Amino acid sequence: MRVLHLGKYYPPYRGGIEQFLGDLLPALREEGVEPAALVHAHFRPEREMRPFPVWRVPTYGQWLYAPVSPAFPLWLKEMMSTFRPDLLHLHLPNVSAFWALAVPAARRLPWIVHWHADVVPSQLELRLRLGYWAYRPLEQKLLRRAEKIIVTSSPYRDSSVALKPWLEKTEVVPLGLDPSRLSGPDLCSCLWAEKQWGEEDRLRLLCIGRLTYYKGHRVLFQALSQIEGIKLLCAGGGELAGELANQIRRHGLEAKAELLGEVSDAYRNALLASCDVLVLPSVERTEAFGLVLLEAMAYGKPAIAARIPGSGIGWVVKDGQTGWLVPPQDPGALAERIEFVRQHPKLRQRAGELGRQRFIQHFHIRACARQIAKLYQIVC
Repeated sequence: MRVLHLGKYYPPYRGGIEQFLGDLLPALREEGVEPAALVHAHFRPEREMRPFPVWRVPTYGQWLYAPVSPAFPLWLKEMMSTFRPDLLHLHLPNVSAFWALAVPAARRLPWIVHWHADVVPSQLELRLRLGYWAYRPLEQKLLRRAEKIIVTSSPYRDSSVALKPWLEKTEVVPLGLDPSRLSGPDLCSCLWAEKQWGEEDRLRLLCIGRLTYYKGHRVLFQALSQIEGIKLLCAGGGELAGELANQIRRHGLEAKAELLGEVSDAYRNALLASCDVLVLPSVERTEAFGLVLLEAMAYGKPAIAARIPGSGIGWVVKDGQTGWLVPPQDPGALAERIEFVRQHPKLRQRAGELGRQRFIQHFHIRACARQIAKLYQIVC
């Protein structure tokens, strides 16, 4: 079976959904599926053919966080004729996936929609709230046309307004991760990570993610101003980098918190291997799952995360078992939980061990690929 995936980006672009797609396609090959991907170029356009086709369409910046790629329908038409897929697998949110509605060859095939997240009418980002009303009609047309809709967790499915008319054709398939991608860091990377943490005996708190409006870095820094004995490292770049750097300076947090910017995969793995706790302080349902939580679990690290109503985060992190959940946008509660975790190292270790077990049982990419391949057989 030949399956064409329409995605937003593809590795080495750093993002949770992109990393998932990078893990999923090789795993699908192990299940007898021949995959291909049509995505946006984040550095230069190219048509990679090995080990499977990945075409990166020319892109000219972003508008409302969506890649501007006017050539996408032309590349889609060409890929339809050269790859000749049996099925389309559309990863949403992704404005360019709407071109499948307009390309006749694409309309003739069955579709599976992979619903990674709602486009939330954000209370924090006015432009998104206004833009969603133009987005929603096309979103609903795509969902109506799909044979099956994959949702990453049952809480997210049950709380999604957009999915409510289509619940009978939804299937819950948790995201997965290939642990071989998180191989043990080399000595050079470990030494670099230790240098970032410093020599003081403090709780090592790690935050990985784009510096953007829904990730909750502002709340995290407010929490840090209330506690001592902490070293926070934030890995990732984004449009809020300047603002967050100013927040660190204004509140005198230079000794407690550092923005590392984008780091290599090797350095990222070294940070995960050497931290005590991962923190994910996201503030709204745009954070639908939190793939970085799986990366921490694979390394045996517990997490402190926001209990966002309707998000899958509270389904991934078992509160009091594999980590701890706190109310979103509550710096006091977050500070209190960080302090509790700092004072109980044995509980941290136990939570990390349980998280590792949960990852092996539920979130390996092979289990995810196996379920998706079965859906392909049903649809075709």
